[in-house]
Amino acid sequence: MDTAQKTVDSVVEGVKKIAVGDKKQKAKKEKGGDSGVGSAGPLELNPQPQFISHRIQVFDKLKAKLDAEIAAKPRDAITITLADGSIKQGIAWETTPADIAKGISNSLLKRTIVAKLNGDPEQLWDLERPLEANCKLELLSFEDDLGKKVFWHSSAHILGEASERRFGCSLCIGPPIESGFYYEMGLPEGAAVQQSDWKPLETLVGQIVKEKQPFQRLVLSKDDLLEMFKDNKYKQHIIKDKIKDGEKTTVYRNGPLIDLCRGPHVPNTSRIESFAIMKNSASYFLGNKDNDSLQRIYGISFPDKKQMAEHKKFLEEAAKRDHRKIGKDQELFFFHELSPGSAMWLPHGTRIYNTIMAFLREQYWQRGYNEVITPNMYNSELWKTSGHWDYYKDDMFTFGAEEKEVLALKPMNCPGHCLMFAHRERSHRELPWRVADFGVLHRNEASGALSGLTRVRRFQQDDAHIFCREDQIKEEIDDLFDFLKVVYGLLGFTFKMKLSTRPEKYMGQLSTWNMAEEKLRSALDDFAKSPGGAPWELNDGDGAFYGPKIDITISDVLKREWQCATIQLDFQQPDNFGLEYMTSEMVVKPKEDEIKPKPEEPKKEVLSSFDQTSVKKERVIKPLTPGCARPVIIHRAIAGSVERFTAILIEHFAGKWPFWLSPRQILVIPVGVGYFDYAKEVQSIFKALKMYVDVDLSGNTLQKKIRTGQLAQYNFIFGDQEMNGREVNVRNRDDTSSQDRGKPVPLQEAIEKLTALRDERRSDNPFPGDIKAEAETKA
Repeated sequence: MDTAQKTVDSVVEGVKKIAVGDKKQKAKKEKGGDSGVGSAGPLELNPQPQFISHRIQVFDKLKAKLDAEIAAKPRDAITITLADGSIKQGIAWETTPADIAKGISNSLLKRTIVAKLNGDPEQLWDLERPLEANCKLELLSFEDDLGKKVFWHSSAHILGEASERRFGCSLCIGPPIESGFYYEMGLPEGAAVQQSDWKPLETLVGQIVKEKQPFQRLVLSKDDLLEMFKDNKYKQHIIKDKIKDGEKTTVYRNGPLIDLCRGPHVPNTSRIESFAIMKNSASYFLGNKDNDSLQRIYGISFPDKKQMAEHKKFLEEAAKRDHRKIGKDQELFFFHELSPGSAMWLPHGTRIYNTIMAFLREQYWQRGYNEVITPNMYNSELWKTSGHWDYYKDDMFTFGAEEKEVLALKPMNCPGHCLMFAHRERSHRELPWRVADFGVLHRNEASGALSGLTRVRRFQQDDAHIFCREDQIKEEIDDLFDFLKVVYGLLGFTFKMKLSTRPEKYMGQLSTWNMAEEKLRSALDDFAKSPGGAPWELNDGDGAFYGPKIDITISDVLKREWQCATIQLDFQQPDNFGLEYMTSEMVVKPKEDEIKPKPEEPKKEVLSSFDQTSVKKERVIKPLTPGCARPVIIHRAIAGSVERFTAILIEHFAGKWPFWLSPRQILVIPVGVGYFDYAKEVQSIFKALKMYVDVDLSGNTLQKKIRTGQLAQYNFIFGDQEMNGREVNVRNRDDTSSQDRGKPVPLQEAIEKLTALRDERRSDNPFPGDIKAEAETKA
């Protein structure tokens, strides 16, 4: 089963650049946007492709053999412990999780998607698959993240069956994703999926669901797999490249579809009560542009129609909040084909950008950070020293220089900050040394991966590195947790944290990793127990190659999760760069005429699982100077990419910016030409206070001016109440009671209250009161 998981995961990531097929094809443009008028031929092919019947013949033959083997298994008594601690008795190779669920209630069986054994997320079990030994059993529903993943994976298989029946295509991969699933396929003669194919595919899916096709699991050898999928060059490549000789893995069958798959799946296709195709696009096999161009169909599904309706409503609201739409409507930013992946920030967008950085700089000042400026371009030797070159060079913008020198635009700041730390001797009294850098970063993202501000090539981030002693780690992490609460609390985000531990390919000693992970565990445990703290989760094996990390995801107003912040412990870069600081222990330097001892030879360390070619490398670690010690580096970002963070804020606030962050804070509307001078005076007063204030001197009617200001999301609209009385008539965007007539407020009061509202970064109404009641009292 682990072999199958690695097989599927490696293909989904598309990290291996191997061309497949006799002929390379250019990627076709996405067809999902076509009008799709009319039907693209019959509902399904008749007769069906030959490869389907061949596949079934192989499956039936081997399935009969497996069934005979299972029938011969000893039927021993087993004990099954449920999540509530209750115990059920069963028989090995007969009792299934479905039997246990049904024994409790039919409704429980209907709700259950999959089983989990022994508390291990890697031991997910089909409901109809017999249990083999004593175990702890959990029954997972669609509400569980693992249950949802299995449900969507099964839905992808149903889509794969419909696609084979309609197109006669060669299926590639069909994984669940964050919101739904997709299936990738090569159509005959390089054809493209049209939007007019969506409805026929959904019709076929409906038929498949009604047939209640069971999902059947079968374990096969590599040779049997190659025979079964002999007509599918993509499966052939996956099998040959990812499954070792002598190893076995699994396939699953539903109806005529048989696919290479780890599973597990829902019991049968009738569980997928609501299904919809969302879009289609072109892609490359293994994500490599040198490979065949494929077609990808995305879908979503739910156990009932109500959840589908709620999801579509959510999508409608998300579309209204799309940062690309609001960014265009509010003239915040745009992208140009001459610099793909690099946002062009317009004046109003730049106001937001700068305000975010000003807020972070204020926090830096309070928390003892020093801001630095580092180069954008470095020699590649820097990244080889840091260890990034083997991992990131394909994602960096590199170019040649004199004497065959290779230069690169920096994709991160940490190596440059290491050079800063190392440029002179450091004392323990200087630690912790906190340096922050808003320098421009570049990453060579694939053109197909670019998406508005959320995936760009040029960006800035609130990047900082803390150089500290080991005994200072806990205090620094605690302060970072407080930093998170201040920033995210102000903006109305909730957040949760995951500890990502040592990955398969890592740098350094295992003992160092264990110590670093324990430091983070301890800090997380203490935070969970503190006021306002929250439980954390383990994300095993997903740490950076140089150290464990804490990944922080925030939840916006639509309950969507975004990863922004990260906290990473790094014990490797200090070794790589030979960083050191003088400890409190005094070391007497020898006199020049004394015989100097032979210097210690640099330490050579073999890196664990470091080289993807399996050829072990050595790195030279500079020995410590007597009386010195290595610092620890804490990599941290709170907002992360400012571009991405701005996109999240746009969608979180739906373009209705809080006053302190707003690029359009006040609009002054004079009621007539005689009030123009007073309007300009009001504008100049607030502008002197560094507020973003505009005045509308156009010839439009008063109501049209007000409506225009409301649509532009000005926080406050000022009308002229009494020029001689030095008042303004205030309409508050977020106070519906003030929209009709506004509220007369003395100018000086407006100045004081709005200044406090901005400086204190509040979101309340500074001019409370019932406007209508006030008006009636005056009457």
